[in-house]
This record gives sequence, C-alpha cells and structure tokens, in this order.
Amino acid sequence: MSTERPDNDVTGPRRRRPPLAVASVAAAVLLAGGGGAYWASTASGDGGTADRRGASGDTAPVLALDAAEAAPATPGDSSASPPGIAPGEPDPGGPPVVYRAAGQLPDGPDEAAVHRATGTVAPAEVARLAKALGIPGTPRTVDASWVVGDEDGPGALLKVTKQAPGTWTFARTTPVEPCEQGKMCANQSPPQADGQPVSEKAAKAAAAPVLKAVGQDDAALNAGQLMGDVRVVNAEPKVDGLPTYGWSTGVQIGPDGTVAGGSGQLKALEKGDTYPVIGAGAALEQLNEASRARGDGGRDIGGCATPVPLEGEPKPSDPQCVPSNGKRAPVTQTVQEAVFGLALSYVDGRQTLVPSWLFHVRQAPGGPESTVTQIAVAPEFVERPATPTPTGDRKTTSYAADGRTLEVTFWGSVCATYTASAEESAGQVRISIAEKPQKEGACIMIAKELKRTVTLDEPLGDRTVIDAASGTTVPRS
Repeated sequence: MSTERPDNDVTGPRRRRPPLAVASVAAAVLLAGGGGAYWASTASGDGGTADRRGASGDTAPVLALDAAEAAPATPGDSSASPPGIAPGEPDPGGPPVVYRAAGQLPDGPDEAAVHRATGTVAPAEVARLAKALGIPGTPRTVDASWVVGDEDGPGALLKVTKQAPGTWTFARTTPVEPCEQGKMCANQSPPQADGQPVSEKAAKAAAAPVLKAVGQDDAALNAGQLMGDVRVVNAEPKVDGLPTYGWSTGVQIGPDGTVAGGSGQLKALEKGDTYPVIGAGAALEQLNEASRARGDGGRDIGGCATPVPLEGEPKPSDPQCVPSNGKRAPVTQTVQEAVFGLALSYVDGRQTLVPSWLFHVRQAPGGPESTVTQIAVAPEFVERPATPTPTGDRKTTSYAADGRTLEVTFWGSVCATYTASAEESAGQVRISIAEKPQKEGACIMIAKELKRTVTLDEPLGDRTVIDAASGTTVPRS
C-alpha cells in the first residue's frame, strides 16, 4: 500500500455492481484488538423488502444487528481493557477517530455469505474433544451444558454449552481442602511459573490434537503469547477461504508440554445467505461516519486545572488552563492494510460471522497495531440495532428457563412494584422490567434482588435473552 492519495480520498477504484436502490444506510462497527471490542451504528432512511435482492436475484433477509455488545476476548488473553474498548482504541466518549488509508484500498469480491452455527452439540462431539484433551469419562448434563471431568478435582474439567455455537472451556482443576489454623497446605496457592515455557513449535504440536477435534487443524496459528510459564496457541480459522475475527480458539500449553486450559467454539459453522458487499474504500468511509457520530457525545476537555507539585517543588501561583472551544481534536489512525474476511457479530440474537473488512491500523509510526472491522454487507441489507424499550427501566441481571417459563432476576426498590414482559422473535427474547413507585409515604433507600416470571408464547430453546433497558445479552443463572 504505497500509492499516495489525498487525505479525504478513501473511496478507491469505482466498482461496477447491479443497480440497488439504497434506501437505508446502516453500519455496524466492531473496533477490536487484543481482546476488546466496541460496537457503534449509524443509519438514515428506510428501505423496502423489494430492494433487498441478493446477487442471485432471490430476496435475502435483512441482517438485524443486536444492540452494542463486546466481542469475545481472544481465548487465553490476559490483557486488561475497559469493557467494550479495544486496546489502542479511544474511549467511545472521547474525541472522534479519523481513519486514513496509507495507500490504495482494495475492491474485494462482489458478494459473500454469512456463516453461523446452528442446532445443538451432540455428546459424541464433546467426547471427541474430551479425548483430545486427555479427560476420561462420559459427557453428562449439568444445567444447559455438557460436562466431562470432576469439578472437585484433582484432574481436569471440560464444559460445553449445548446450544450452538457450543462454547467450550477447559481447565486443570485442583481440590481446595480446609487447612488447620497455622498449618501450610500444599494446595493453598497455585504453582509459581518457573520461567521455562515450551517453545512455539512444541506448543503448536501439543495443541494440534485439540484443534483437530474442534475442526480448526488448518487454522493460522500464533504461539507468541505467554502467561507466565504457560504458552498460548491462538488459532484463527479460515471459513470459506476467508480469514476470520472473533472465532478463534485458544489452547494453553503448560511448561510440561501438556494442555493446561483453553476455550473456543465446538459446533461447526454452516454457510448462510449470500449478500452483495461494498469495497474497502466505502467501508472506511462508513467507519469514519460512525466514529464521528460516536465522538459527538463526549465531554469538552477545556477548562482549568491546578497540577499537584512534586515533593520539593514550589506550588504554582496560577492554575494552568486549557482553552475550550466546544470541539475536540480528532485522533488520526493510519490504515496499513485492508483484508476482506468474516467478523463476529450478533444477528437477531445469534452469533454470526458476517462479511467484513479487517482494517489493520496504527495510531503512530512504530506504535502497536490493532484491528478495526467494518461490516461489508451492502447497507440496504443491514438493519441497525433496535433502541431500548422505554418501559425497560430496570436492568435484568440473569434468567432461568424451563420450557415456556422464564424467571428473570433484577435489582429494585423495596418501595415499588415491578412487572416483567417479553417481546419475542425468531432469534431472541427481549425482557422489559417496568417499575411503579409508591405514591405516598417515605421510602427507605434499600435495594433488593427481585425475581419475576414471564410466560413465553414458545419455549425459549436456543434464543438469546436480551435486556431491553440496556440492549445487552442477559446471562443464564
């Protein structure tokens, strides 16, 4: 990418494509790198179903993106980042970011398909993974998961959610036994790292049986990450010949060369509908539009502040002021490379790999790189996240399901009454908690964990439960 272009030219070569009536403009942006993510959206206008045609001429369903959520961190990644913000990326409430291409941006293909995992995980699939991990035993049911191993240890424990995509976690376990007062027990603290992790080659070899069991034996591997004396092998699979982001598997290899832990997805992906896609230049333009919209809501940084002097320094006589003009200077990041691939998104409550542009960006010369992904599906096929339901004024913290019965848990006042309701769709159930404060008398300021039951029209099944007040996924209790 060496071709010089004006700063404001991000369109790239003009592409020829079938005429499509652009009646709705919506973009979902995932800013990600090293284990964090941030979602944003912009939209204007509206479009009809007749305009949403795939390249084959068949009507393709609109991709109904869920509300802002963080993408899963890289398995095994120990980096600490603020929730929903990628390392190297600015705070969503901070100044806007302007992404500029270092050279010519590619066109990419004319169309691409979404991919998702469906159905449930079979016991045989779990047993195959358990065998690769060296865990004896038969998969058994614990709540909504398959479990192999012993939680009380010593030994190892594998958990796999039954519903697709079959998220799995594995860890070596150590029993915790009570100790007599004043006596040191061998299992009170984990073993310390000896500073001798295995080589990258040995780590990849040790992870190979696990990756084969989960169908990622041909994935691109990176074994450069260390967690003390544990080396992490991160596998980024290719799907339909395209690189992916957000669907990686992490396998932790201990200093003895055995698998110490890991996580990923077990259920195989299936090819879905095909959509027309936009080039990298148009995607970068959408990315900048979303970034500007996100930055408009931040606080003005102008004002006065008195610095705290170091010990021995004189106290300043006047506060040092930063002039305020109501505007914040944008942060510029350079796009070093644009690669067409598939990035994880939530579509109608289900994890979906969506055709996207993977932008490798750098904030300053010589600085760290991060990945910013922008959905590449033509905007008339994308529907922005629904706004939170106004009546959902209490956030649902967890839920339990039994057939059509959904018990939701939330925090509320002891001096108010609450009712729960559900709005159902094919992929999700949106829960709203309405509050009715008492009209008269004083109320003690005490919060209480409360539960309410909602009867659904259909059993919950593999649908995702969404909190209408925040638009985020509600965890199962």
